[in-house]
Amino acid sequence: MSDSNALPPSEPTGKPRRITIHDVARAAGVSLTTVSHALNDRGVVDPATRARVKRIAAELGYRPSVRAQRLQSGRANCIALLSSMPFAVAGGTSRLGFMMEVAAIAAEAAMARGLGVVLVPPLEGAGGLLETLDIDGAIVIEPLAGDPHIARLRERGVSIVSVGREPLTDSPVPYVDLQSADTARLLLEHLHAHRRTQIGLMIGDGARQSYVETERVYREFTQANGLPCTLVKAPEAQGEAAGAEACAQLLAQMPGLDALCAPVDAFAVGAMEHLHKLGKRVPDDVQVVTRYDGIRARTAHPPLTAVNLHLERVAALAVDLLFAHLSGDRSRQTVAGPAPELIVRASSA
Repeated sequence: MSDSNALPPSEPTGKPRRITIHDVARAAGVSLTTVSHALNDRGVVDPATRARVKRIAAELGYRPSVRAQRLQSGRANCIALLSSMPFAVAGGTSRLGFMMEVAAIAAEAAMARGLGVVLVPPLEGAGGLLETLDIDGAIVIEPLAGDPHIARLRERGVSIVSVGREPLTDSPVPYVDLQSADTARLLLEHLHAHRRTQIGLMIGDGARQSYVETERVYREFTQANGLPCTLVKAPEAQGEAAGAEACAQLLAQMPGLDALCAPVDAFAVGAMEHLHKLGKRVPDDVQVVTRYDGIRARTAHPPLTAVNLHLERVAALAVDLLFAHLSGDRSRQTVAGPAPELIVRASSA
């Protein structure tokens, strides 16, 4: 038999009134504090009591008042998702880039924890939104060294987690490791296995951890294998156009270029367009690989060999880590992301 066998009294209109925390406490025979702690998984409550309170609340049809919760806790129950990457790289004309894929999964994972997600677009001046947004925490995607978004959020005292390590600092914000070094090795080893001996590297001009690690691995890889080391850095804000220009620079420095590692998908697409204009065939003359297995990689001509970063898992891990910090558990500062998986397509087949 249920502990809550009495129906809630009705309003004068005949409609059942809203079930309150007082009704749950009365039906369970416990204090209001115990009910609050049990339903919010806080405080020290006997597990059996916690389970019974939750069961009775569900049977009564109790639904917490969001407004009351906010007034009581002072929390917004909302987090922001943002990136300092220019829209030419983070989104592109399709607006289905790296950031949007992370956003979709993060929103689902956050909702399961009672948190809403605000997407701060990667547009110039959007950072000003951070001064007024009512948020408890934020996830920053692939931050820059000295990222202005992180600086603003720190000033506000907002909990921060990043997808990809905050670079060039000994005290980064808590982060999910994107395994950028392993990803770079995977791409370079794939090209070298195809007997490519003049492999150029094209990375962005910003100080992001993925660029830092990729450059380090590239220099080590070329030295270890006795290969020439030629790299260029392209301005992120110019997207595919920057990839085309950087490709021209690489060819000027390495006329025998037979493989290109361009971790930024926008750069890889721009580079292939430039190669096509020069009459060079991909992959026969030059193999091209990129990092992010997104819509650009899949719809490029030819389709780009890329890496499955398992962003669905990465996004869920970031939300988990941020939620832990919001709940007072700061024991974890770093979480390892999934191992990268190479997706071979026609650009290097």
